[in-house]
Amino acid sequence: MQKKIRTRFAPSPTGFMHVGNLRTALYEYLIAKSMHGDFILRIEDTDQERLVEGATDVIYRTLRETGLMHDEGPDIGGEFGPYVQSERQELYRPYAEQLVREGKAYYCFCTKERLDSLRGEEEGFGGYDRHCRDLPQEEVERLLKAGTPYVIRQKMPVEGSTTFEDAVYGSITIENSELEDQILLKSDGYPTYNFANVIDDHLMQITHVVRGCEYLTSTPKYNLLYEAFGWEIPVYVHLPLIMGRGDDGEVSKLSKRHGSTGFDDLVNEGYLPQAIMNYIALLGWCPKDNEEVFSLEGLVQNFSVDGISKSPSVFDYDKLAWFNGEYLRAMPPEEFTALAMPYYRQSLGEKTCNWTVLSTILQPRVTQLTQIPEKIRFFAELPEYETDLFVNKKSKTNLENSVTMLEHAIAALEAISTWDVETIHTVLLELAPKLEVKNGTLLWPVRIAAAGMSVTPGGAIEILAILGKEESLRRLRIGLAKLGA
Repeated sequence: MQKKIRTRFAPSPTGFMHVGNLRTALYEYLIAKSMHGDFILRIEDTDQERLVEGATDVIYRTLRETGLMHDEGPDIGGEFGPYVQSERQELYRPYAEQLVREGKAYYCFCTKERLDSLRGEEEGFGGYDRHCRDLPQEEVERLLKAGTPYVIRQKMPVEGSTTFEDAVYGSITIENSELEDQILLKSDGYPTYNFANVIDDHLMQITHVVRGCEYLTSTPKYNLLYEAFGWEIPVYVHLPLIMGRGDDGEVSKLSKRHGSTGFDDLVNEGYLPQAIMNYIALLGWCPKDNEEVFSLEGLVQNFSVDGISKSPSVFDYDKLAWFNGEYLRAMPPEEFTALAMPYYRQSLGEKTCNWTVLSTILQPRVTQLTQIPEKIRFFAELPEYETDLFVNKKSKTNLENSVTMLEHAIAALEAISTWDVETIHTVLLELAPKLEVKNGTLLWPVRIAAAGMSVTPGGAIEILAILGKEESLRRLRIGLAKLGA
């Protein structure tokens, strides 16, 4: 019987959710769900000094907003709990002590001062000289009895090499001389990240370990622990780096100098969670048919580990904006209006207008929700503008005929009893031939007077419908006055 696939997302609650961490969570979710497995959430909080208050809530909220729902975790439980490392504290010491008894690990009593003095010396990898590795047993017992602080270190092989298989990078070999005798249990009794990881992954029956390629060289440390216990080694899936491109065109590891790198920051910039997830899915993974727009369910159906690239990918904010625009345009108008309403209020305050028409002109034109306030500010207040805006060669308008167009438009619009797009459209498009002009010659000065801007989302008819009859006529009369009529 084939073993059930189990992956785990094991973040440390140290602050915001970086897109690199989020991509790891996404790939772990996709690997599990594409093979009918389980996706587990585990909180790794053994590094007490780096914990940030409220960060665990950020993890839960981000997973919820992105749709990456876990099958087991601290909030919903499961048969392999607890799912918070600090609550598993009693589990780790017995395993470390077991390795000591079997001669695979040892007590290290070196003081911080001694370790500091070794830094910079060429006595061993990482500066540690394995001083306590072969202490006589009676000396170990004497120091333990005296209550001397200690850590437990694993005995690493000092000769030969360690080779492992990675699902993305293939066969990787590391010289054992590069491996330090790693600490398993710290002097405060807390396990190190590496040690707790291995114990928890084994006890939780994790089959696939997914992480960034920066951990490739430390994988032998994990494998030597698995081998020391006689446990089955999981499948490793190391992911390529996510890079950023600076203003100078130089590419380096993605950081805040390239732009927002956190999920919350991107959402605050007007990107939709589903667009963010769709985009980061393609940062290192290539679907077989080159399709780009995927729902989460679509990603599950199409994802396979063999599509993951070894090459770093560059986080392209323009491409993310393109994805976001695609998602905004595809959603039902009422959903767009609901999402856009906080941004409408940002510019318009409590002012009411025809939200349906406003959404109709904005939905095809914005790629980020945060673009909305600037685009619609003129609806709240008519901006100051110069009369030369009325002059437009393409529309064949000038300062003289703009006066005529506005006078007739005002008269026609005043007679309207039902103020909506259809009625305004009919009235103005019937007026143009009566004036023996093309539609553009009439509509250009109307739009300039109504908006006070030459570039607007939507045309004159939509703008009038949104402004309402009273405000529209007020603005058109201001336009006439500006033209000296």
